[in-house]
Amino acid sequence: MSTVALTDTHPGAAIRDWAGPASRRIVTGYGFWIFILSDMIMFSAFFATYAVLLGQTAGGPSGRELFDLKNVAIETGFLLASSFTCGLASIAADTRSTIWFQLAMAVTCAFGLGFLTIEGNEFASLVARGAGPTRSAFLSAFFTLVGCHGLHVSAGLLWLLTMMAQVFAKGFRADIRRRILCFALFWHALDIIWIAVFTVVYLIGSAK
Repeated sequence: MSTVALTDTHPGAAIRDWAGPASRRIVTGYGFWIFILSDMIMFSAFFATYAVLLGQTAGGPSGRELFDLKNVAIETGFLLASSFTCGLASIAADTRSTIWFQLAMAVTCAFGLGFLTIEGNEFASLVARGAGPTRSAFLSAFFTLVGCHGLHVSAGLLWLLTMMAQVFAKGFRADIRRRILCFALFWHALDIIWIAVFTVVYLIGSAK
């Protein structure tokens, strides 16, 4: 990073240092944190909507009647385990271990697919029982919040596969390591959001 000093020759003149543009790593990290925070704000709005509409069942089934906490617990276990293996992939990327990186990412992908499979089966079961998103305001809020998280997980899996392909083709270049770091932040953020979903939607929803 270059520094240019502008100095006045008069006694007591101030010296001003101008720093050049920030590095691409800093710009990328800063921009991605803004994206993560904006995503958190969006989910916060969904959570607030769900809390308001939780009791608006329009005479239809409530969360106590619909939710299978055993399946949700398994689903949660898959996502938490995927966060651990994603961390292992980040360590492998730091040590430039291609084999361990690909293996950890493949296991992360498998856990993510397991999560989506259980969630998809849950949605299909609810719709088959007449508890689709149009049945009540409660179910509209439920499908919107949980479905939006599922879409994020799906996008994350596509990103994961892209990272695996890039590392296989180009190795651990600086720009690819930055993308891996951003992916890891994104994936861990999805885990944090899911813990909130599990608590607010399923645990509290089942108690109503």
